[in-house]
Amino acid sequence: MIKAKYLIVYSFLLAAVIVLLPTAIVVPFISKPKVNTQATPNPMANTEQNEAEKVSEEAINVKVYLSQKDKVIDLPLEEYVVGVVASEMPNEFEPEALKAQALGARTYITSLLLNKDESVPQGADVTDTTKHQAFSEKSKLMEQWGSEYQEKIDKISKAVAATQGQVIVYDNELITASYFSTSNGYTENSEDYWGAELPYLKSVSSPWDASSPKMNEQMIFPVKEFEQKLGVNIDSNDSLNDTITKQTASKRVEEITINNVKMSGKDVRERLNLPSTDFDWMKEGNHIVVTTKGYGHGVGMSQYGANGMAKEGKSYKDIIKHYYTGVSIVEDKKFLEKYVAVN
Repeated sequence: MIKAKYLIVYSFLLAAVIVLLPTAIVVPFISKPKVNTQATPNPMANTEQNEAEKVSEEAINVKVYLSQKDKVIDLPLEEYVVGVVASEMPNEFEPEALKAQALGARTYITSLLLNKDESVPQGADVTDTTKHQAFSEKSKLMEQWGSEYQEKIDKISKAVAATQGQVIVYDNELITASYFSTSNGYTENSEDYWGAELPYLKSVSSPWDASSPKMNEQMIFPVKEFEQKLGVNIDSNDSLNDTITKQTASKRVEEITINNVKMSGKDVRERLNLPSTDFDWMKEGNHIVVTTKGYGHGVGMSQYGANGMAKEGKSYKDIIKHYYTGVSIVEDKKFLEKYVAVN
């Protein structure tokens, strides 16, 4: 009887252990909520996805050399673009024109980050001068705009944000997104000004510039100064008629000849500091009167033209595709991934 009694108790305990043991093992892993909700990195995850996440998580910064202060500042790319748009385009321009400017500025700096300009001061990616893109830091804009600062910076920031993550490409490569103030009614072929032919920088019509306050200018030079700057001699009876011997497709001056001295319209513009290469001149007594049409080199997007298009209801994408022939607007992700990979 005693043995039978112990046998019954032993059988009961053995059954209880068999039932409860699996529960004791599993419960600690399923009953406690996870404190750390962040997923554990998967080494087998898609490589492209990892790179995209890396670019989105790491801020891409631009190192800007401030020429007047002789120092380099480091700031986020989009903040840099805001500072460029604020310096390069009048704030009163239409939002779609400001967006087009932002897109051009972002494309320019992205390309420069990938193709470093060795002439830039050490430790910088870009200068704040028109050699690259004009740029103003926040403190300078606050001083310049005073009580209107917040309203103006909000307008520009909104335009930049509307194009964030976008760049301009031709044949899947970043373009040289050149731009200028005012055309003479047409933009210039890149080869006619820089000598290098780029398929997306072709002469296109730009009638909207007619209303630009920078369309027509006049400059007067003493004959001696004119001769010195151009390295020519003008006869006392020379009226300068027929000295402009060749024009480009956009009716700008390609070549001049004065007393057998030839030079390009670009050289004349740079030596005399003219607004554009669409110029004419005449001699009046001891002075040379030069009249010009348009403002800037003329290659790429006309800013006043962009504003004129925006006033007619065109979008920033319409503006970009008008001034840059055959281009597409794409995400900047793959270009930033490339930049991150080598930096």
